[in-house]
Amino acid sequence: MPAPKRPTVSSWRTSRRRTSVVLAVLLAVAGIPVLTALFGGYERTGGGEVAVVRNGGFFDNNRIRQIIDPGSGRTWIGLYSKVHKYPAQQRFYTITSKASKGDESGVDVVTVPSSDGVNMGIEGTLYFTLNLDHATLRSFDDKYGTRKFRGADGDMHYAWDGDTGWSAWLDQIIRPVIDNALRSQVNSFRCAELVSSCALVQNASATVPAKGAPAQSNNANINKVQTSINTSLAADLNSTLGGTFVTNIHFNLVRVELPTRVQDAVDRAQAAFAQVSEAQAKVASARAEAAANKARQDGYNKCPTCARIEELKALPQGITVYAPGNPNGSLFGR
Repeated sequence: MPAPKRPTVSSWRTSRRRTSVVLAVLLAVAGIPVLTALFGGYERTGGGEVAVVRNGGFFDNNRIRQIIDPGSGRTWIGLYSKVHKYPAQQRFYTITSKASKGDESGVDVVTVPSSDGVNMGIEGTLYFTLNLDHATLRSFDDKYGTRKFRGADGDMHYAWDGDTGWSAWLDQIIRPVIDNALRSQVNSFRCAELVSSCALVQNASATVPAKGAPAQSNNANINKVQTSINTSLAADLNSTLGGTFVTNIHFNLVRVELPTRVQDAVDRAQAAFAQVSEAQAKVASARAEAAANKARQDGYNKCPTCARIEELKALPQGITVYAPGNPNGSLFGR
């Protein structure tokens, strides 16, 4: 039998190179996920956000692991953990008729009826802060961080899914409480008590206050509504949310407006009153002019010479002869 061929240096080098390539591929396949998990096991928060960290490993549960306070440095959160970030600074929810200025898209006004049945548009802003107490944040994430809410775009979002998710949570959870508070407070006032011009288009019997009741300005009544809302809104939110999840609550009532048709009627009434005032001014001016003419004539009757002097003063300049009895002319120039 012929002797087996001994491997050459070239074939040995080729085999070694192939082995190195295979090992490199295996290390890359196994090492990249490990390195990614290791580097991804650190998290930090900005100055305006707080993070709730949940376990998320292959063999781990999904419970809350820890809370990362605002403005933290890099913090170890474990492998494959999930981070839910929420706003930590003061936030606000705006209701306004100005498109693109409010939290809901388009024109957004809360329409509520007054005690005398006039639908009134309310605009305002709610200011609040998320409670940063760790135990409260854990409870908040359990209740609202594990479910989705429908946003203005029609899609479902988590409350911690950026501004879109946070706005979706506000629209579905906070907004109904605001609407209910406004409805219950505005309903205790008549339209004219909040918008004085409303009295121009209502029956007098519907706008006359009770006998002996002191008259109050619209601003005072609007402040009453705002104060009542701020008094009740905190309790309403705590009851609805199931905990003291929001603090430093303040509602600023910006504007109370009438429906378009009612406002048009008010504008027409104001225009009519302006015309009446203008006519009355003309009548008063005519009466004053007539009284002045009568007083002037009475003076002339008592002093004919004075009347003649006034006639001469009224003549055009350059007249040398004045003959009032001449039928051919009474004025002769130079």
